[in-house]
Amino acid sequence: MKPETIGILGGGQLGRMLAQAGHPMGLEFIFLDPAEDACAAEFGEHIHAAWDDVAALTELGERSDVVTFDFENVPEASASLIESLCPVYPSPQALFVSQDRLREKNLMRELGIPVAPFFPVSTRPDLLAAVEQMGLPCVLKTRRFGYDGKGQAVLRFQEDLEHAWQELGGQELICEGFVHFEAECSIIAARGRDGETVFWPLTRNLHRDGILAISMAPAFDSHMQLRAEDLARRLLDHLDYTGVLALELFLKDGELLANEIAPRVHNSGHWTMDGAHTSQFENHLRAICGLPLGDTSLISQALMFNLLGEMPTVDRLAPGMAIHWHDYRKAPRAGRKIGHVTVTADTAVGLQAKAAQLAGQLGVAAELNLESVLP
Repeated sequence: MKPETIGILGGGQLGRMLAQAGHPMGLEFIFLDPAEDACAAEFGEHIHAAWDDVAALTELGERSDVVTFDFENVPEASASLIESLCPVYPSPQALFVSQDRLREKNLMRELGIPVAPFFPVSTRPDLLAAVEQMGLPCVLKTRRFGYDGKGQAVLRFQEDLEHAWQELGGQELICEGFVHFEAECSIIAARGRDGETVFWPLTRNLHRDGILAISMAPAFDSHMQLRAEDLARRLLDHLDYTGVLALELFLKDGELLANEIAPRVHNSGHWTMDGAHTSQFENHLRAICGLPLGDTSLISQALMFNLLGEMPTVDRLAPGMAIHWHDYRKAPRAGRKIGHVTVTADTAVGLQAKAAQLAGQLGVAAELNLESVLP
């Protein structure tokens, strides 16, 4: 029997878009989120409680047919508690791996997935030894709770070490070799309960200040697509994964290096809402509900812009041009993801023209070097 009520740990924009995809499927949603203004609450019931509130977690588990999450920093103990009451996908084991960069990198190395050199860092001497081994530049990161460029520092010169240690020291860290990449990309996959696995086209990404700014698909040839699929499949099968997973990658010297995994729907896959036959959100729900997975092939070429801080005025944006507008209904705040807009076209030339026009109106073309992403 198909599940009818989906519990989601987290009520942000990813939970919101999951519910938007799920309502036409006849699904209902319950969100647990400590934020009073959780933007997903418009599309389901909101349990306003802390992540470790046992009574609230129990209520969510007892009232849901299956539970998932919209971000990976949910306490593993909370996911395990709910798993004792109803199925949880992806599994708490996937959370356990993805919540610690060192565990994540060790697993990738074990599975033969190429990664930059890395060393665990607990003390200042550990940091000095890691830098001596790898050389500069390198990147010092917290092992836990880092996202959108937070919790990390690029070390380019010896004098950067002390400042970075003052900022990040006192917690478990990882030091990674700096990758002089030609492109950033991500492969997004969905794996069903029965092991059925599908992939969307390898997506090219551009970041600004550590935050994703633009994603575009398709962007790579079939050889690179198959290579990325192989790397992601190793993780999916090892973890006996259910749901959508994103593997973030660097392209360097014609080879792919893994950066990190996200055990959830992912910002770089938002273009699938308008550019693919089945979005990452619908397929995540299909996977966790035990339903057949949908077609991930392209409807059209697509490029997504993240919208940060505050929403532009829609009626003055790209007049006369069809764009796909997504407002998360979040309060404006500097640097906050509050929406995205996707342009689609049948050809690369058409996509380039539309994207350049929209970027100019958003005022980001020069700042982002759009030409580095467009074909």
